[in-house]
Amino acid sequence: MHELLTIYDYMRSYSQLLGERILDEYAALHSFHDQVSPRLKQLLRTPFAAQQIAIMGVVKRWQAARTALIVAECGTGKTLMALAAMHAHSRKPHYTALAMVPPHLVLKWAREAFLTIPGIRVFLVDGLRNGGEPNQPHGINEVRLVKGRVLRDGIRSSLSDLRMARFHTSARKRWSSVCSQPALFIVGRERAKLGYFWRHAFVIPRSGRYFGCTVNPDSGKPVMVGDERRLTAEDFLEAKIGEVVDRCGDQSRKQIHSALWQADETKIPRMAPVEFIGRYMPRWFDYAICDEIHQLAGDTAQGNALGTLASCTDRVLGLTGTLLGGYADDVFNTLFRLEAAKMKQRGYEWGASGRTAFVQDYGVLETVTKVEAIDNACSNARSTTSVHRKPGASPLLFGEFLMQLCAFVFLDDISSELPAYEEELVGVAMDDEMRVAYEELEQSIREALRKNRRNRSVLSTMLNALLVYPDHPFGIGTLYGVRFDAEARRKVKFVIAEPRDLAEDCQYSKERELVARVKKELAEGRRCQIFAVYTRKHDVNARLEKILKEAGIHTAVLRANVDTAKREAWYEKQIRQGVQAVIAHPRLVETGLDLLEFPTIIFYESGYSLHTLRQASRRSWRIGQRRPVRVIFLCYENTMQTACLRLMGKKLLVALTMEGKFAGEGLQNVDEEDDMLAEMARELVEKNGIGESADAVWRSLHAEHQKLFPATSDRKYDDSSAADQCDRAGAALTQPVEGDLDSALIAVPDRQSVLLPWKRRRSRAAIPEQGSLFG
Repeated sequence: MHELLTIYDYMRSYSQLLGERILDEYAALHSFHDQVSPRLKQLLRTPFAAQQIAIMGVVKRWQAARTALIVAECGTGKTLMALAAMHAHSRKPHYTALAMVPPHLVLKWAREAFLTIPGIRVFLVDGLRNGGEPNQPHGINEVRLVKGRVLRDGIRSSLSDLRMARFHTSARKRWSSVCSQPALFIVGRERAKLGYFWRHAFVIPRSGRYFGCTVNPDSGKPVMVGDERRLTAEDFLEAKIGEVVDRCGDQSRKQIHSALWQADETKIPRMAPVEFIGRYMPRWFDYAICDEIHQLAGDTAQGNALGTLASCTDRVLGLTGTLLGGYADDVFNTLFRLEAAKMKQRGYEWGASGRTAFVQDYGVLETVTKVEAIDNACSNARSTTSVHRKPGASPLLFGEFLMQLCAFVFLDDISSELPAYEEELVGVAMDDEMRVAYEELEQSIREALRKNRRNRSVLSTMLNALLVYPDHPFGIGTLYGVRFDAEARRKVKFVIAEPRDLAEDCQYSKERELVARVKKELAEGRRCQIFAVYTRKHDVNARLEKILKEAGIHTAVLRANVDTAKREAWYEKQIRQGVQAVIAHPRLVETGLDLLEFPTIIFYESGYSLHTLRQASRRSWRIGQRRPVRVIFLCYENTMQTACLRLMGKKLLVALTMEGKFAGEGLQNVDEEDDMLAEMARELVEKNGIGESADAVWRSLHAEHQKLFPATSDRKYDDSSAADQCDRAGAALTQPVEGDLDSALIAVPDRQSVLLPWKRRRSRAAIPEQGSLFG
């Protein structure tokens, strides 16, 4: 028997025995051999085998608990699985569901619902009540699918009317008579949390012992930090502040939470739709679906909306492609909102203290002790200890929380339905003039970093300058840092470097390589999606657009001012006009958009967000893609761009293993600091570029992709059946409507308009009242 030197050798040798033991100890809710629900055969689209397993897993999870998660890679069909799970679980012929989704996916969700569930009716939540700006939709509006387009057409109402349907028998009967089919209500998460404007609620006495202090109206005492410092009005600038105080007049000394903010009555009076649903419509919806749930993990209004939906609906399903961002506490808030009882049972509290305890139990912490030599030989050396959070999570986190909650689906589970996928790193040598100028800038920055190691503002400025300068070697201007002057007792600016301005009217080597690559792809009939991250002060996108147009390439730039809900329509318009290449920041397309018409993706700049890179790189490798997908990363050799991509490659290898995909030898050489900026600075100052090359890391990553997703470029993907289903669903549910896409999105044709008998109407001259739902 050969010697086992690494964990990988051990896993390869005993994988079969370990797999059998795991399956015996932790039986799956739904296995390959179990029967699926007959209701899945009613769907207009047939899920793949891997999707059916996930769907039935969620259905059986719902039979035992209220919450579930689908963790599926981009392009695996999360929307289809969510809709199918809801349909398969329901025992009623008609049910109601509420989907809270990113704003640019509202219309896509509506279209997916029409193409998946037979006879479903879809309603958009455009606001809490009727009335408002006449040119914008308000209240609840039904939509239909017409020639592949989602149009507002049908009945309209408001959440107030729907609430009445919950508490009045006659109204419930009328709701059943009006909508005797499955109903899906879709709300953009930005609109869902859009509530009242707020203002601070502290008091500043004009006399007395607390003159000039910020006083809590509930306690009549100054707002304190600790036992000594009193907060001033400046401390309240942007953040909401609250404190725990003794209830006035309560002899038991019971404490209450005192919020030092309140609604601003001078501005628009409104209530967040999800808050209204949580307060006045509990259990009205049978299902709640929260798409891209990882973006709701923060302590924000959108995150609180997730908690509200989880508390007021019968069943909750979260969807995400990247549940973990590399740290164990990434899921702390999500678990607390979905399974609060279980988290409390384990002894965790909501807030910073509970998060700290959670990281100690399931995360990776690094304790660093620094010993400083001192001149006095008779004294002990001075030491300081600090604890840093590191990437990684304990397997206990998956065993105790995620294993029972999540259904995992990966692209390799449906790889037979997808074409080949490949990634390539292309290093470009600098022109001589740029190389000299870059080295001068790098040397100046290296000296500044050595003198200001702990100044993070300087660190961020410097690293961004090194990343953007080769792509925009002019107009950078003098680079300044800020540091504290002990004598002046204030922060002062100092010069870090003055980058040399190069000629603006010539093309540099990386730009020439981009043009050559795009022309090569276009010669094969492949449109190109180009990503660049510097779009504001140093607008790389505008420069690339100019260069590509001069080369005769029809190019368009997607800007942030294009409304999120209209970006899909924007792409359709550009394709109709014959665009060959589109340039955009990757964040603008990282979720929801299907760029099937752009089988080649070129990262001219990658940035250093792993989540954004993973999402954006899969925009065209999705179900329905027929051509092999190529993802190309361009960078200048021996620059900070190379170091950035090398670190991103390592992070991707880590991510593959965290998702249950062992990445071979790639993990054994991971050497990271707590964040990307710190590691890149260390690369510049200490390692000075010495280490494994970026292309070696990406070759390793590409090798892992080839293992996980075997090349299938020779197979022809036939999506005619899906297209036929789309046509049949659209023809069955809608009638043709003339008009272009932009006008159709806000068109309001004749609608059914009837009134509740108990609802009193108020006439408005400027803002016409919409009709209510029931009659």
